[in-house]
Formats: sequence, structure tokens, C-alpha cells
Amino acid sequence: MDFTLSPEVEEMRLRIRDFVDREIIPLESDRASYDDHENIAEAPLERLKAKAKAEGIWSLSLPVEDGGLGYSVTDIAACYEEMNRSIFGPVCFNASAPDDGNMRILSQVARPDQKAKWLAPIANGDVRSSFVMTEPMPGSGSDPAAMLTKAVRKGDKWVVHGTKWFITGAGAARHFILIARTSDDNRRGLSAFMFHADQPGWKIIRRIPIMGPEEHGGHCEIEFDGLEIPDEDRLMEVGDGLKLTQMRLGTARLTHCMRWLGLARRSMEIARDYVQQRVSFGSTLAEHEGVQWMMGEVAMGIEVGRLLTMRAAKRLDEGDFARKEVSMAKIQVADTLHQAVDTAIQLNGARGYSKDTVLEWIYRYARQARLVDGASEVHKMVLARNYLAEGNEFWSWK
Repeated sequence: MDFTLSPEVEEMRLRIRDFVDREIIPLESDRASYDDHENIAEAPLERLKAKAKAEGIWSLSLPVEDGGLGYSVTDIAACYEEMNRSIFGPVCFNASAPDDGNMRILSQVARPDQKAKWLAPIANGDVRSSFVMTEPMPGSGSDPAAMLTKAVRKGDKWVVHGTKWFITGAGAARHFILIARTSDDNRRGLSAFMFHADQPGWKIIRRIPIMGPEEHGGHCEIEFDGLEIPDEDRLMEVGDGLKLTQMRLGTARLTHCMRWLGLARRSMEIARDYVQQRVSFGSTLAEHEGVQWMMGEVAMGIEVGRLLTMRAAKRLDEGDFARKEVSMAKIQVADTLHQAVDTAIQLNGARGYSKDTVLEWIYRYARQARLVDGASEVHKMVLARNYLAEGNEFWSWK
């Protein structure tokens, strides 16, 4: 495939890069820019969102009719990478998880009236959203078939009982996509619903403390104790919950990879600037062969991750679920992000371990990459199953 970006996408990439360098990265060194959970505070965030809208670099991935710019998955790959060269970046462009994935799936499956009610406020940046699926054991994690939260139909409403946890963004979200069990059917036992934060019958039990900086709204444990959802707020047909989940998660996993590549690049930018200036034993660190080996290996890993990400993006744009390609990218990029920031900290020494740079922030954040949206081991199982089924066709050029 041709990896050359179209003139339009290349112009957008450069505009985003300029915005990140000019408007966002400078905020990272000001502690007043951070909220209590080490992400960008609301006041500077709202200013940046307004600027991004004014400059026409907002909601790239949504169709034009839904309030976006209509970019394909392949188009957004290079742009999302540039956004996350700052630790604050993606949310300023309405391109952060879980909103990005929620907007995309709503644009694909919601009825026009549902789009007006649930999608438009997210697309405009007026509200945040959350995707409610993962449960404490023995409930569903990487395996949705183990889901225990139930939605029981009573007339024209569904009544929900159960517990979910590690629900990203739930503390700040107003709109929620819920996946719950509606029957015991192995393949069509799950359904998808929308609900609003103000509806009674549910509560946040706790905001789960984590080792790294948090997305806005944290990662929460949620209890449902009789939440009533009108049937009109069901997404797709009864029993289509697993299908919706598969549609959403493929692209969502890949957008993680796009953003993580930006963080990996930023880590190496910091390392490059330092080793070119720091003198040790009569020469700069950049002149030491051992340092060159470390940096060269990471540079190659980032490029491999980009190629895998673009290949998966192309398959998604062609209408394929691209499970194999997405899993490859997810494993590679998650590992590369950790390697990149770990190498950058090593090369910066005590400076990298301190809060004088954003490397320690990225390092703590990076550890989740091998866990979220399917642990690396689960994705390796996907690849193994594909290989066992396909044999040499696993490496087909199609």
C-alpha cells in the first residue's frame, strides 16, 4: 500500500503539529495546568477546545453530517499521532478515549433521533461519555460472554442490575453506552443501551485509584440497582450488543495505537535533545555507540508500529473487522511505548525520573497499554487462532 498522505491530510497533520507545539506543550511545564488527577485542568482545556474548533481541527473522525470532518481511519492515523505528542493533546481535539470510540459507533448505528439526543452533545464537546462493559470477576473482562449485569424487559423499559468496574471517564461522563445481558444466548445474549448520568437507579461506588495519571473522570466502579432505560434508548436490535462491541473496539484499539505512537515519539524527542547536549567522558552522549544502539532500536520499533497501524487502518476502511491486523498493532505499539519511554528515562538519568520532564508521567501511563482493550496475551491468542486456522494463508498479500 502507498503510505503517502494526501495533500489534505498532510496539511491537517502539520496544522495539528503546530497547534500542539504552540498551544499545548507549553502548558505541561506549568503545574497550574493540571487537575488533581494529573490531567489537564478544565479551564485551560476549555480554552484549547475553543481554539481547536476555531482553527478547524476538531472531531476529525466523525462524518460531516454528524459534526465532524469525515476523515477515514487511515486519514486520522497520522493526525492522532501528532495530537498525542503532548500528554494533554487528544482531548483538546475531541479525539480522546472513550469519547472518540463512542462517537464513532453512535455515528454508525444510532437512529437520527438518537444521534440528536446522544451523539450531538458529545460531538460538540458539551458533554463527555463512557462505555460501560467491564465487570469484576467472575464477570466479563476480555471475554464478554462472561457478562453478569442483566437488563430485564418490563413493558417498554429495561431494568438493569449488576456491577461494572474500571469504567473509563465515568466520573465526568453524562452520556453512557451500557452493554448488559438480555438473554442466555451465547452469541446474541447481550444488548446495548444509552443512559444519562441524571437517571436514578445507578451510582458510582468509587473512583478506583491507579498508578498512573488518569483520564478525565477516572476509572470507576459502578453499581446498577434498578436503573430503568426506555426501549427507545436501546442501540441496534435486542441481542446485537456483542456485534456493537466488536464494531466499536476494533477501531478504538487502533486509535489507542495512533495516540501511543505520539507519546513514544515525544519520549524520544526529549531523549534526543538531551543526549545531543549532555557531555560525558569528553563527548556527547549521542556520540556513544551504546546510546546509538538504544535509540536506533526504539526508532525502528516506532516505525514498525506505524506501519502495522496503517495497515490495520486500511483494512478497517475497507469494511473488514481487521482483528488480526489490529491485534498485531496493539501488541507492537504497547510494547514500543513502554520501551521508548523507558529508554528515554534511562538516557536522561535522574532528570528523566524527576518531574522536570513529562517522561515519568508517560512511563506510569504507558504501563496500562498492555492491559486496556484486551491484554497483550489475549491479542496473541487471537493471532495464534488465526494462524492455526489459516496456515500459510496467515501471511497472504490480499
